[in-house]
Amino acid sequence: MSEPVASARPVLAAPRTDLTDGEWHHLHPATPLLRGGIFMVAIIGFIIANLRERLIDLFMGEENYRGDPIDAIYERGATGWALLILAVVLLVIIVVFYLSWLMHTFRVTGEIVEVRSGVVFRSNRKARLDRVQGVNLARPLIPRMFGAARLEIAVAGQDGNVQLAYLGSKLADDLRRDILHLASGLRQARPPADVPGLQEATAPPLIGPATAPTAHSALGDFAAARYREFRAPELDPDAAPPESIVRIPPGRLVGSVVLSGFTVFLLLAGIGLIVSVIAGSSGWVLVAVLPGLIGSVGYYFSRITKTLRFSIAGTPDGVRVGFGLLSTSSQTLPPGRIHAIKVSQPILWRRFGWWRVSINTAGQASGRSSTPATSSTILPVGTLADVEKVLQLALPAFDTDTHRALVENGLLGGRRRNAGVADFYSNAPARAAWLRPFSWWRTGWAVSGQVALIRRGVISRDLILVPLARMQGVRISQGPVRRRLRLASADLHTVSGPVAASLSVIDVDEALVLFEWMSTGAVRSALADTSHQWSRAETPSPTQEAAE
Repeated sequence: MSEPVASARPVLAAPRTDLTDGEWHHLHPATPLLRGGIFMVAIIGFIIANLRERLIDLFMGEENYRGDPIDAIYERGATGWALLILAVVLLVIIVVFYLSWLMHTFRVTGEIVEVRSGVVFRSNRKARLDRVQGVNLARPLIPRMFGAARLEIAVAGQDGNVQLAYLGSKLADDLRRDILHLASGLRQARPPADVPGLQEATAPPLIGPATAPTAHSALGDFAAARYREFRAPELDPDAAPPESIVRIPPGRLVGSVVLSGFTVFLLLAGIGLIVSVIAGSSGWVLVAVLPGLIGSVGYYFSRITKTLRFSIAGTPDGVRVGFGLLSTSSQTLPPGRIHAIKVSQPILWRRFGWWRVSINTAGQASGRSSTPATSSTILPVGTLADVEKVLQLALPAFDTDTHRALVENGLLGGRRRNAGVADFYSNAPARAAWLRPFSWWRTGWAVSGQVALIRRGVISRDLILVPLARMQGVRISQGPVRRRLRLASADLHTVSGPVAASLSVIDVDEALVLFEWMSTGAVRSALADTSHQWSRAETPSPTQEAAE
């Protein structure tokens, strides 16, 4: 009898943290301060600094006293009382912060992430892992100085996001990986606790008197660790193949922000301001426009710093998008969570061949969440080669020569531009020029595999890609004018977001064909889709295991 052949199975990864054991855990000890305590202390200090004379008058009974409050306390012999009051205030603040931290707990099981918080008014939030649409790891500037990060899990539905704010930076990164593995259907294998010698092998070495760290060395190590975090790249070099990473050069990023509609508005406002000053108009124009022009500096600074160090890469758990200079953010979009993609090119970018890629996800409707866990822009500015890489990451099955030809034809082509060249799109008829005189020749649609494509726009070129498995519905409509011209409009319904998959003009017969293709294709694609459990899809079924 021949020996059985070992079958290839996915390796169950051991969790990087102990936070996925289903037990309740506490957040970072500095969480109360980072969640608003610092600003509360600053406000109290501002009030005391501005009302110190009033406070002295109230407690010392000297309404007309004009000296320094500290001197007044010392001269009246009230130093002990002042220190006692200060100690009581500090004790109350510490107790409130401690209770806030003590009552703010979370747990991660194989099915949910749950958070409980509140001292007087309790709240409880849950996120089902099978509905996770994205996981965002944000490191705002002040928490970053403390070595803390905010982990936010986005789920489908309004106001359904769950925040873990704050965790240790390294701990948050590892917990994100564990949550994504659980959401993928992969149940993690924990190392047995009773293996002989395990604790001895993993226990940290004892620190004797000669090697005990001093306060100075501990502070130096903390500062060195924060410095390394500030300089470290957002994406671990081992997390994704180098060829799949797309980065944006700083010069291109700055140029894209400058060449925007906001800059055009500023130029027009500046011209209007100059004309009004030359014409001798009243000063109200200067008062109304000048603050906006000064504030625009902050707008440009914020836009540039938030998108510097941008990178997008493909990881085993989905598409990873990272950006930010001072405050950083990195979001992971698991496979199958992108419902629609739009590749657009503003007219000011056309000379440079730049494009922007936006998406719709079910986690963008974050409701009351302070920061959406998934951004709508996964490529702020990029070349055509960058766009092709991003589309390969967002739609892994959409990666053949035919698909690339469809994308290039949808971005750059059109009936009038590429006369005599094969066009893969079903285009609007010439009579559509009555309603779309400038863009009718670029308006068309196509279906390739399990992806629908819509091409439109002249001033701003747009290409919409909708995975049929994610499509919510299709609608064909026709008003009196379109009925007269034998035209119709078509809409592919997806989750809400910046991408609207619509065709304003299409031949009425083509509209019926589109309706049939989209509706039947959506059903077939949804039945065959397994991306919501991307790791479990690779696990052999019991029948396959028995056959082996």
